Amino acid sequence: MAHISNMPEIDTKSGYCKSNCTFYSKRKPVPLPSNETLDVTTFISARAHHGTVAYIDASTGFRLTFSDVWKAVESLSSSLSDYGVRKGDVVLLLSPNSIYFPIICLSVMSLGAVITTTNPLNTNREINKQIADSKPMLAFTVPELLPKLGDSDLPIVLIGSGDGIGNVKLVSTLAEMMASEPNRTRVKERVTQDDTATLLYSSGTTGASKGVVSSHRNLIAMVQTVLGRFDLNGLQTFLCTVPMFHIYGLVAFATGLIASGATIVVLSKFEIHEMLSAIGKYKVSYLPLVPPILVALVNNAEKIKEKYDLRSLKWVLCGGAPLSKELTEGFMEKYGGVTIMQGYGLTESTGIGASTDTVEESRRYGTAGMLSSNMEAKIVDPVTGNALPVNRTGELWLKGPTVMKGYFSNAEATASTLDSTGWLRTGDLCYIDEDGFIFVVDRLKELIKYKGYQVPPAELEALLLTHPEIDDCAVIPFPDKNVGQFPMAYVVRKSGSNLSDKQVMDFVSGQVAPYKRVRRVAFIGSVPKNPSGKILRKDLIQLATSESKM
Repeated sequence: MAHISNMPEIDTKSGYCKSNCTFYSKRKPVPLPSNETLDVTTFISARAHHGTVAYIDASTGFRLTFSDVWKAVESLSSSLSDYGVRKGDVVLLLSPNSIYFPIICLSVMSLGAVITTTNPLNTNREINKQIADSKPMLAFTVPELLPKLGDSDLPIVLIGSGDGIGNVKLVSTLAEMMASEPNRTRVKERVTQDDTATLLYSSGTTGASKGVVSSHRNLIAMVQTVLGRFDLNGLQTFLCTVPMFHIYGLVAFATGLIASGATIVVLSKFEIHEMLSAIGKYKVSYLPLVPPILVALVNNAEKIKEKYDLRSLKWVLCGGAPLSKELTEGFMEKYGGVTIMQGYGLTESTGIGASTDTVEESRRYGTAGMLSSNMEAKIVDPVTGNALPVNRTGELWLKGPTVMKGYFSNAEATASTLDSTGWLRTGDLCYIDEDGFIFVVDRLKELIKYKGYQVPPAELEALLLTHPEIDDCAVIPFPDKNVGQFPMAYVVRKSGSNLSDKQVMDFVSGQVAPYKRVRRVAFIGSVPKNPSGKILRKDLIQLATSESKM
């Protein structure tokens, strides 16, 4: 797509085109390969690598160079092929973060096979449900997670060393496969950009989790977008704090950044003190986070700066939810010299959508950023279906080369999310301002309907977080036969606080319209959130409604 400055019918300030009611990215387009016979692993490995060390295990200091990585990928790919893994086969990866996680993903995808990942915290029932849906032929896992695959009857490759349990079928270990000599005579199948590469399961914040089918084309476009976003000519070090099984971690650390030559330090599990220690130990310059961790850094800034060496840190990358002005300013004030960059994306858009890429853009408080390169957007009135202009709120629709192929074996869900021309309905209520910045108002499906009025939970949460005795909160719709629904708040008090439910309600009622008032409050130890920091409202709704029946 040509840059919008060469398209006179488009407003270069907002990116909006009146003739088709579409917003176009103001960022420079990134080039995409025209070769149809191309897999994402080959695309990444063919790029020039300026760096030496690709991955470091934060706990042991063990390093993998770029040559180590590509040698391991070649050996593992060959071993998997010899085992019978073919194009279109699904391979399950159940593992915490590891320097071997990317090697497994890249090897599977190089064969035209499909990688599906799952959360190590998932229950056996949840994992078995994903297995029944995706039907993998093989699984990779670590010894401590073997019991979670005990009922699956799947052949298993063990990451690490250990014994099997019960009826688990161990076919090999990752170490043995990576150490084997590649079979130079094996016939490689033809993989195209349109073939499926990943099958990731969406977070299910508003309903049942669904398998998101992404192609090699989607991932290649994602890699190009990630590389275009960061200026990594100098050697940079990233700290992988977010889960690799999630789109955020997969985008940044298992695929995207390895093409840049940057070094990635991997935390096997998130622990804030280990994270902070690793920054100084490995001279980390980029730190990806989710909003709750940023809140903790701001609230404990004095103690943290006193105890840890953060001098190398230059950038914090935050995704999952837009940051408030107070949080952004608080962080930049307490951590001078560190710039916040934000990102917006969905599993369905391969983690790509919008971002803030500079200090100036980050100071547009509350924004999710400007449209990523090669992306288009519409703001659609959810009632009339009409596309809306600048500064009008509606559902955000996205279109671009990173948008998924659809939901796995779920034509109904695909049709309700992707239209016939490729527009992805995000389910997020947004507006785009006169300068092309996207602002997320709320999840469309999470709006509270009070006597016909629509109440965005995020608005009330932002207000509650300004209370000096509130550490965290979540607002949900509580069912009521008289009004339909009313706002209920789950509140995490700050340590030592005796804040009452009446004080919370009074605090809100003095600052909002009557229909937005919080009419029920419960106190909770922590707000349940998914790995990207999104509030799991459906869990809280279930808790609230079950308690009300007792």
